[in-house]
Amino acid sequence: MNNKRSLAIAVALVALGGIGSLTLNDERGAVLASAQAAPAGHEAHDHDHPEPANADAPKPDGQAHARQEEHKDDDGHKDEQAHGADEHGNAEQGADEHGHEEEQGQVELSAEQIRAAGIELAVATTRPLNLSASFPGEIRFDEDRTAHIVPRVSGVVERVMVELGQQVKKGQVLAVISSPQIADQRSELSAAQRRLETAGSTLQREKTLWQDKISAEQDYQLARQAYQEAQINVANARQKLSVIGAGLSPDGGNRYELVAPFDAMIVEKHLSIGEVVNEASNAFTLSDLSRVWATFGVTAKDLDKVMIGREVVVTAPDLNAQVQGKVGYVGNLLGELSRTAQVRVTLANPQGAWRPGLLVNIEVATADGQAALSVPEAALQTVENNTVVFLRNAEGFKAQPVMTGRRANGHVEVLGGLQAGAQIAAAGSFVLKSELGKGSAEHSH
Repeated sequence: MNNKRSLAIAVALVALGGIGSLTLNDERGAVLASAQAAPAGHEAHDHDHPEPANADAPKPDGQAHARQEEHKDDDGHKDEQAHGADEHGNAEQGADEHGHEEEQGQVELSAEQIRAAGIELAVATTRPLNLSASFPGEIRFDEDRTAHIVPRVSGVVERVMVELGQQVKKGQVLAVISSPQIADQRSELSAAQRRLETAGSTLQREKTLWQDKISAEQDYQLARQAYQEAQINVANARQKLSVIGAGLSPDGGNRYELVAPFDAMIVEKHLSIGEVVNEASNAFTLSDLSRVWATFGVTAKDLDKVMIGREVVVTAPDLNAQVQGKVGYVGNLLGELSRTAQVRVTLANPQGAWRPGLLVNIEVATADGQAALSVPEAALQTVENNTVVFLRNAEGFKAQPVMTGRRANGHVEVLGGLQAGAQIAAAGSFVLKSELGKGSAEHSH
């Protein structure tokens, strides 16, 4: 009986313990639910209140979630600020790029720097452009003032009096040749002269005898005929010596002199002392270089552009020089190989600068052109596949694209992009192109 009572008491105690545990769990669940349902502002307000007695206990899950949301809001605000700063930076960078685009093509130089760089200024003006055709050519000897000196007789060179490249005067002795043929011809002249003297004396005597009636007239006529024949022989002997250029004096012996036919320069020399020469030997070539020819070939399709009397400009790039002249000769035949007609221009060459063999460019005026806005050829430069001129402004120069047309006499027609009176860089404009290229390279980095 007692055992049954003890068992009943134990069961009752266990039941009471289970009900208490269930009640405690229900209270905790209610607190958690109310915490989750409370707004963030109320939770922030609750932070100012004193902590509850169970402050050391773990915080409810709802409070932790609310704080995570606050942290996300703060991060979002920071992201917006950073994004705004990026947009502001991009705007500034865009403004810088826009400013650079405005300055593109500008080369800043002071007046002192322009002078130091050797940049010359020109003005775009309206001028008549004479149309022309350009041909490659060559400077040659004036063949009308060129002589090939050859011996007229065989012999041995005794003396050479001049050197290659020497300027000589008309009649100046160039060389002396010893020739047996000269000796024979001088002997013949001397004998003919003696026979002429004898025939003259005989004629005078026979004439006196005939006049005195001592001798017959026939003797006088024979003497007269002999005298005339002697005169002819002397003239023939002199002519032979004159043809070969030898002196008529019998004191010359066997010496034969080569002389200059006119004032000229020795351009070729093929003689040396002791050399045996004959009528086929080219001893010297002389040319008067105070005049030269500029020659060029013209094809059949261009012959109508080149006529005798047309003005030409001959330019030598190697000499940086040019000279004007006129067409003096146009060939009537086309070369068998070149299929071109030879054209010749005679040029004055007082200083001797235009040397035979020099390559030249020859511009022939083909027609008179109308007036057009033009600039010097030296003012044109190519920048990024565009033809530009460098326009003078307050800061220095600015590359100005232009459209070009005809070219003549060192000037180029401007069809667009430039106004008359504009001041531009002419000679030395390549310096500005170089400076502009440097600026573009620095910006690309």
